[in-house]
Amino acid sequence: MKVFWCDHCGQLVFFENSQCTACQHSLVFVPDDLEMKAFDFAALGTAAGPVDAEGRWNLCDNYRLNNVCNWAVAVEDGNGLCRACRLTTVIPNLSVPENVTAWFRLEGAKRRLLHSFLALGLPFDGMDEGAASGRLAFDFLADPVPGGPPVLTGHADGRIVINIAEADDAERERRRNLLREPYRTVLGHFRHESGHFYWDRLIRDTPRIEEFRQLFGDERNDYDVALQAYYAAPRADWQTQFVSAYASAHPWEDWAESWAHYLHIRDVVETAGYAGLKLRPKVKDAPRLSVRLPEDHEASFDRLIADWFPLTYVINNLNRGLGLMDGYPFVLSPAAVEKLRFIHETIRDFVAERTQAAGAT
Repeated sequence: MKVFWCDHCGQLVFFENSQCTACQHSLVFVPDDLEMKAFDFAALGTAAGPVDAEGRWNLCDNYRLNNVCNWAVAVEDGNGLCRACRLTTVIPNLSVPENVTAWFRLEGAKRRLLHSFLALGLPFDGMDEGAASGRLAFDFLADPVPGGPPVLTGHADGRIVINIAEADDAERERRRNLLREPYRTVLGHFRHESGHFYWDRLIRDTPRIEEFRQLFGDERNDYDVALQAYYAAPRADWQTQFVSAYASAHPWEDWAESWAHYLHIRDVVETAGYAGLKLRPKVKDAPRLSVRLPEDHEASFDRLIADWFPLTYVINNLNRGLGLMDGYPFVLSPAAVEKLRFIHETIRDFVAERTQAAGAT
């Protein structure tokens, strides 16, 4: 993700901020521009109308009314909710106080996910295609009763279900230990489940399916049987072929786990590039790095990976210095890297095809 600055006073701000701590202006993310904009709501007289002098942008209703969003929505759009919030079709019961916090955290992770898609040029809500193009939808659900059947986080036909318990750090950590996972985050869930959505868009019924099967395996193998086999006896040699143990369960999960890792990598490398991160160690053989901006990676997956490996060294060592777990507790095998390359090239080619088609109309 790019680095953001308040365009009123120049203060460094974060993607999730709704107010500049320096000049106190309210901050609004404008998805069409991929920029944070500063506005003085007091001077404008109301936050219910357009927030810019030109009358182009309204605040998302979830910004004005619920404080769980910081995005703008185009006045001409005619929708009270921004492009991110309108995709959430079920929210938690807000009469339960902790559910308000959970909703805030889930929406924040979802907006970061959608920012990645906007930056990559991947469609997710049908606004720039057609009604039949398919769109993401999100249901944020709580387990019905203690001891009852749990809500399972997952994806089906474009609908992503997230158990709101994942927004609770202690509960998420309990589940991570129970499943013997090295890594479990709210954003990671969103990235993984979105991979299933894009498999349907980018791979299924396309010429890419055969290459997919060569790299990931045959997705026509029985999914339920494969999962049962995985949970009964996970592959001991998964590190040689997969980005995670769970990726070894079935080709669909291999794709989704690899997709999530690709989004992890792009986001961190992009952030490091905009921040101007450089590594100039005094030791001769230590990792060196001068991260390039994201446009330098568009045509070259090798450059992206070349920047990523030194970054993992920095991330993990900084985390250890803070007494935290490794930020990226994985080792990418050559086979796993080739799967990431396939994802990179699939996205690149898909976006280029869409751009060419749009130019021809």
